[in-house]
Amino acid sequence: MSNLERRPAELVADCTAAPSDGAGSDGVVLLEPRDVPLGGPRAMPVHRTLPQRSKSTIGGWCFLDHYGPDDVSVTGGMRVPPHPHTGLQTVSWLFQGEIEHRDSVGSHALVRPGELNLMTAGHGISHSEDSTPETTVLHGAQLWLALPDAWREQDPFFERTVPVPTRIGPAVARVFIGELAGASAQATVFSPLLGAQLDLDAGATIELEVRADFEHGILLDLGDITVEGIEVPHRHLAYVPPDRTVLRLSSVGGARILLLGGQPLGEQIVMWWNFIGRSHEDVAASRDQWQHEVIDGTDPSGRFGTVADYPGRPLPAPVMPTVRLKPRQ
Repeated sequence: MSNLERRPAELVADCTAAPSDGAGSDGVVLLEPRDVPLGGPRAMPVHRTLPQRSKSTIGGWCFLDHYGPDDVSVTGGMRVPPHPHTGLQTVSWLFQGEIEHRDSVGSHALVRPGELNLMTAGHGISHSEDSTPETTVLHGAQLWLALPDAWREQDPFFERTVPVPTRIGPAVARVFIGELAGASAQATVFSPLLGAQLDLDAGATIELEVRADFEHGILLDLGDITVEGIEVPHRHLAYVPPDRTVLRLSSVGGARILLLGGQPLGEQIVMWWNFIGRSHEDVAASRDQWQHEVIDGTDPSGRFGTVADYPGRPLPAPVMPTVRLKPRQ
């Protein structure tokens, strides 16, 4: 998914530390979403919990948009023309609806509920995302994973996997990245990570064994959830720092959550629009290359390639900011 903000801020993120304020005695921090219109004349709204000023990443997870249930007849659904990415992986996870994905390495796939669509941008890729004509309600999450420096020039590729639902006590888990409670995902990632949908039964309390070197985030999609005794509001992300081996989750009426985790990335990254680099110059060069090769048409087969058979023009990049920001956590 693209970040369609017309004036995206440049974010220099120091991906090594926990939030410095707002933590309870157990270290859990609630991250509040901000509303962002996802472009277009009617603008489908999304609710962004990563990145934030207090916390930019959870492991390699660096971007999280939660959306829906969205009435496509009102908003027009998802309409994202071809746009570029560098230095990251995009993770598409749906609860309801269907999205058509096309990219410049020749992939053409439908994103459906319970199926992972994972696109590795690496050195550079372009893709489009449109909700299908059959979709009446769209509900899901779009996430990015920052690639470690050693892998950010990886050749781009796309893969689709279908996690097997696994019963873990009073919960059903769909592990789409990494491992949890003996369930393993097949998806290709480049740092130690966890991504899973958990559906908790009504009246459930579950103690999940997790890696002590991971930090975690719990996003509430439906129902109610408490994390280590702290109630998490709808669409909020509960951040849990490393150094614990068990996560304790409880629900009164049942819940559907996304559980994210990973080793702190331990690198400084620069994020702007749909690019991740290691310096302002990295990002500026990617932006200029997209504009010249694709938007101006000087080399459509170059770094970002062409999304074949897309019935429309690619997205031009916004103007780069003139002021650098200080590193954030």
